[in-house]
Amino acid sequence: MSWKGKTRGGVLGYKIFVWTLRYLGISFAYFLLSFVVIYFIFASGNAFRAIYDYFHKMLRYSLGKSLLSIYHNYYIFGQILLDKIAMLSGFQARFTFDFEGEEFLRQMENGGLLISAHIGNWEIAGQLLNRLDRKINIILFDAEHQRIKGYLSDVMTNRNVNFIVIRDNYSHLLEIKEALANKEIIAMHGDRYIEGNKTVNVNFLGKAAAFPIGPVNMAAKFKVPVSYVFALKESRTHYHFYATPLMQIEYSRNLLQRELNLGKAVKIYVEKLEEMVARYPLQWFNYYDFWSRPEPLHITPEPAN
Repeated sequence: MSWKGKTRGGVLGYKIFVWTLRYLGISFAYFLLSFVVIYFIFASGNAFRAIYDYFHKMLRYSLGKSLLSIYHNYYIFGQILLDKIAMLSGFQARFTFDFEGEEFLRQMENGGLLISAHIGNWEIAGQLLNRLDRKINIILFDAEHQRIKGYLSDVMTNRNVNFIVIRDNYSHLLEIKEALANKEIIAMHGDRYIEGNKTVNVNFLGKAAAFPIGPVNMAAKFKVPVSYVFALKESRTHYHFYATPLMQIEYSRNLLQRELNLGKAVKIYVEKLEEMVARYPLQWFNYYDFWSRPEPLHITPEPAN
């Protein structure tokens, strides 16, 4: 089983929760969520088995701790979805934040790329950067968020956040190029790939996993700095935002050297992601067999210095 480029849920669920947030409050939404989680535990099938393997095989939790962790993982995931909708809909004042590494992002005067992951609330990372007074473009997969994008665009109050949807005809590349030409910031995830994407195999939590090289290749090709960013939920209404120092990835004309450069950049990203997973193990939200690897469409990086 691998990721198919889409996530469970749809526009109706978002509309229901936006209505609940506006008229009944986030506390009631969280209460409602506790019952929804039970349903998804029994209905998630392959996703349940994948997240169980993550806790039991990768983190070596006992059977009981693994099952309890699955409930908490689903519940936190639901809370984070609610928090994302709340912030995009104008309820940001209800949350507090710590910013670690904000000074690095202020150095992106000529634009740059933020690479996050499906841990914590990566889409909120772009929303929080409103304090930088810069336009943030969040990249979404077409199969994952096309209709949801349209609905969230209607309820969003922060017009400095824009969504760029990845399309089969590659028209999104023109939007990305234009955004970077305007010295804007691009935000995307770096921990998933769709079949056919070029990947690099990197040790992650003790076992090799495939990571896409597309995000770091984009930073190298457009000659913009990259920072690895994460937004993790630390309490009911508090988030901690992390950003790494800026890194410039050389786009070498020599193909072998270019692949080595990209491989090293991905390895640094994975090391940072592994650090975040160690700190917040319940906030890892990849509900498929993450450690299944594609056929050799990959390169093997040299160890980072």
